[in-house]
Amino acid sequence: LAGLAGPAMAADEPDPEGVEVSVTIEPLRVPGTISMTVADNSGVTLAENGSNATARQFTGTLPTVTVTDTRLPDEIPDGEFWAVVGQSSQLVTTGDPAKTIGPEYLGWKPRLLSDTTTGAVAAGEPVSSILSDGTDAPTEGLKSQELLVSTANSTEEIGIHKVNADLALRTPVDVAAGEYHSTLTLSLFNQ
Repeated sequence: LAGLAGPAMAADEPDPEGVEVSVTIEPLRVPGTISMTVADNSGVTLAENGSNATARQFTGTLPTVTVTDTRLPDEIPDGEFWAVVGQSSQLVTTGDPAKTIGPEYLGWKPRLLSDTTTGAVAAGEPVSSILSDGTDAPTEGLKSQELLVSTANSTEEIGIHKVNADLALRTPVDVAAGEYHSTLTLSLFNQ
């Protein structure tokens, strides 16, 4: 009798109904960053070019500097901007540290290499050696931090921005002969 009671009881139970549960889990949002890189290089060797009776001039090109901003607009505080500045150390000859050329003799002319959709990203103004190059550029050289590239408002130009600069070392005509070296320090500020 017990064997017959089993199926009769099952018929009295309600039909099971289910509710499907689903969820889509998005990847964690990693906050964006702003960073600066300098293209692979073995330094810049300046070559004599454009010397005249009043100054010797040596020119070259700064490797491409890239500013990458991967932040979303809601991650950037209102009014924030960024800037890349450069400053040179004193040029010193190999083997004779008494022979030097001050950083005020090294100038640059920054050049924006990437497109700007809003005009918010701009290259810095040219800076000449203290021995003027004949332009209206300030004659102070790279003895202090000088602007290479900047944006007035970070939210207006998110992405990748590339810049380089024409470098010009203008010295007195009687500059001491020798192989000189310095370091051009580039810094990214985000404010």
